[in-house]
Amino acid sequence: MADTTLLIHAIILGLVEGLTEFLPVSSTGHLILVGQLLGFNDDKGKVFEIAIQFAAILAVVWEYRARLAHTVSSITSEPLSQRLAVNLMVAFMPAAVLGFLFLKQIKHYLFNPIVVASAFIIGGFLILWAERREHVVHAESVDDMTWRDALKVGFAQALAMIPGTSRSGATIIGGLFFGLSRRAATEFSFFLAIPTMFAATLYDVYKNRDLFSVDDIALFAVGGTVSFFSAFFAVRGLIRFISRHDFTVFAWYRIAFGIIVLVSAQMGWVDWGNH
Repeated sequence: MADTTLLIHAIILGLVEGLTEFLPVSSTGHLILVGQLLGFNDDKGKVFEIAIQFAAILAVVWEYRARLAHTVSSITSEPLSQRLAVNLMVAFMPAAVLGFLFLKQIKHYLFNPIVVASAFIIGGFLILWAERREHVVHAESVDDMTWRDALKVGFAQALAMIPGTSRSGATIIGGLFFGLSRRAATEFSFFLAIPTMFAATLYDVYKNRDLFSVDDIALFAVGGTVSFFSAFFAVRGLIRFISRHDFTVFAWYRIAFGIIVLVSAQMGWVDWGNH
């Protein structure tokens, strides 16, 4: 049974994961920072992150369960369901292929404070640019997207292998640049998270299988539950938010967080490498 301190850490990290995973702010960066502050960044902490990430995926599956169930049940008969399935497969492939080929090199060479902070800050300025440029929309909803749109978003998602970029940030802002509406870009980012994060989670589970223990079930259950519900509310909240606002607030947040990364690394407060 996990002790009280570990359970409190599980609640905090589950909340951080759930709230940041689907916002364009990089959940990984936040988990590194909070994990370091809590002293929960050892091997058990890394395995714990796998569990709470899986729970966050389930929140998206639950939120869009009706659409997903309809797509699966009608995939042989309805063109819109076939289009969504094809678009998700096409968008998934760039990150899958590039990750398979270069993941070790990326983790070895790019997980350092300068890269992480640069990704935060550059991403913030890209959001500002995306919001201030003339936004010509040709796909108001996910159903309007072509496979070419999906492929472009897929390559944008591949950029998220650079630590600090944010998977959701890359796909959403990429979608805006490629002519998707804010809602279409955001919802497609949610849908694309399902195969992408499932694949990443299964890979991490296999790679770290020796670190899992029955003694950690309570820890994982608490963190996973918090992650699920906080991700559920974050997904719903983001959809409501973008119906009335743009993404500018996230841009300034990313820039500020990038500065925090640089300062914390310079002062030796946080180890941003080898995560």
